[in-house]
Amino acid sequence: MRTETRSAIWRDMRRDRWIYLLMLPGLLYFLVFKYLPMGGVVIAFQNYHPFTGFWGSPWVGWTHFERLFADPDFFRLLRNTLLLSLYNLGLGFPAPILVALMLNELRVQWFKRSIQTMIYIPHFMSWVVVVAMFFVIFESQDSIFQSLLAGLGFEPHSIMMDRGWFRPMYILQALWRDTGWGTIIYLAALAGISPELYESSRIDGASRLRQIWHITLPGIRSTIVVLLLLRLSDVLELSFEHVFLLLNAVNREVGDVFDTYVYRVGLINGQLSYSTAVGLFKGVVGLALVLLANWLAKKFGEEGIF
Repeated sequence: MRTETRSAIWRDMRRDRWIYLLMLPGLLYFLVFKYLPMGGVVIAFQNYHPFTGFWGSPWVGWTHFERLFADPDFFRLLRNTLLLSLYNLGLGFPAPILVALMLNELRVQWFKRSIQTMIYIPHFMSWVVVVAMFFVIFESQDSIFQSLLAGLGFEPHSIMMDRGWFRPMYILQALWRDTGWGTIIYLAALAGISPELYESSRIDGASRLRQIWHITLPGIRSTIVVLLLLRLSDVLELSFEHVFLLLNAVNREVGDVFDTYVYRVGLINGQLSYSTAVGLFKGVVGLALVLLANWLAKKFGEEGIF
C-alpha cells in the first residue's frame, strides 16, 4: 500500500513538474533566508566572538536572557512594542476588511478599478519615501499643516518632535500605506461567495446591511481567522525601518521598541549574543501566541492554520 502511494506521488510530481518548478524560487527563498539562519540562534547561549566562531565561543547558558529580563529598559521596550502592535492590530487589521466591503458594494467597474489602483499605490513606496512625504506635509516651514496652523492663529508646532504624536503618526502612516494592499485577499475571498445567496436574500427583502452581516462576513470568516492568526505571530515584530525613521532623541522614550533595541545593542555596540537572545525571545512569544490563537480558533469551530 505504501509503495503504491509513493508511486502515485511520484507520478503526480512528474505530471505537474512545471508547477513544482515554479515553486522552487519561493522554496529556496524560505530555505536560505528563513530556515538556514535559524542555526544562528545558538549564539544566544554563547558569548559569541566572530573570530572564534560557533565552535570556539564559550557557552554561557541563560545568562543573556537573565540580563534581558533584569534590564531596566525591558518593560519600557515591552510596553512600547505591545502598544504599537495592539494599535496596529485594532485599527490596521479591520481597515482592509472595511475597505474591501465598501469596494465590493461598488457596481461601476471602471470606478471600482480606479479606486483599487489608487489605494494600492502607497504599498509600493518604501518607508523612507512615506516618512519623507509626511515630513514635507507636517514639518517643513511652508508645509500645509504649518500654514494651516498659522492661518488659524496658532504657533508652529513640530509633530515629529512631539512624543505624544509618535504613536498616532506611526499608525496613520501604516494605515495609509498598507490598507489598500491588504484588501486584495479579502476581495478574492468575496469573489468566491455565490451570487445566488444575494439574489435569494433580496427576494426575502434583506437590506444591504443584512446581506453584509449574514452573507458577506460569514463567507470570508475563515479568511479573516487565518489572517488574524498570522498577524498575531508579529505582535512583537514591528517594521524596524518605519520605527527607526520616526525615532529621535525626543520621542525615544515612547518609540523605542525591541527591533530598534536589537539594532542598537547588536550592530552598533557589537553585542551579538545578547541581541540574538532578544530576537529569540520575540520569536518564542510569537510562536506561543500563534499556537494559542490556533487552539482557540479550533475550539470555536474554525479550521485554523494547522
